[in-house]
Amino acid sequence: MGSLRPQPQPWKRYVAIGDSFTEGMSDRDPAVEDRYVGWADRLASLLAPHVDDFAYANLAVRGRKLKDVVTVQADAAIEMQPDLVSMVGGGNDILRPKVDLDDLSNQLEAAVIRLRKTGADVLIATPSDPRGAPVIKHVRGRMATYSANVWRIAQLHGCYVLNQWSFDFLQDWRMWSEDRIHLSTEGHKRVALAAYTTLGHDPDQADWHVPLPPQQLPGRKDTVRANAEWAKLYAGPWVQRRLTGKSSGDFVDPKYPSLTPVDPSKDS
Repeated sequence: MGSLRPQPQPWKRYVAIGDSFTEGMSDRDPAVEDRYVGWADRLASLLAPHVDDFAYANLAVRGRKLKDVVTVQADAAIEMQPDLVSMVGGGNDILRPKVDLDDLSNQLEAAVIRLRKTGADVLIATPSDPRGAPVIKHVRGRMATYSANVWRIAQLHGCYVLNQWSFDFLQDWRMWSEDRIHLSTEGHKRVALAAYTTLGHDPDQADWHVPLPPQQLPGRKDTVRANAEWAKLYAGPWVQRRLTGKSSGDFVDPKYPSLTPVDPSKDS
């Protein structure tokens, strides 16, 4: 974008597209059963006070692969004529046994080009560093390659980058939900503030990147027990869905399919 800290823009129409990360799992909405808040909703609440008549749509759905994000969701986003689009995807593709990372990069770049031609600013994101994560740590090389491609695309086409790979606070498991795949409420809050900073703003919560106070680590027996429970409740069902070609989002609709006014007083 020409500088490490760009000047914030008076965006009025923000559309978020992506998968479970942008849908907001597992940051539960206390007001609506089976709905999540998440970093994108929280970012919208941070942006809303800066302009009049701010509106926001969130088309992200859990389980979606990048192809759906850059076609179906991107098409719907363009129809809304947004001036800001966040587009985050690819994680569900990278976790498959086989993936063509160059093809993923090409898909993402083509969508970025389409969005930028409309005049919209685009926020894309790297994956977080999975070095301490069970199972997912084995695809760290894939995620690093995808991150490099994200930066290449951003530099070529003038995008903002939510650089999750640099967020050391995400190495703390308290930032993640029990499934160890989706962020906790605290994780989503911090990522929203990071995105707000990426877009050039100075959040009031300037300590969003400060680590949480240390906590006592569980003993070996407790760790083994917790890992076994996680494998039974989360890893096993996830693998079964992949083997059967099913997705957790097969019967899920976008939570905000059209541009909606945002209450600036909503807790971010």
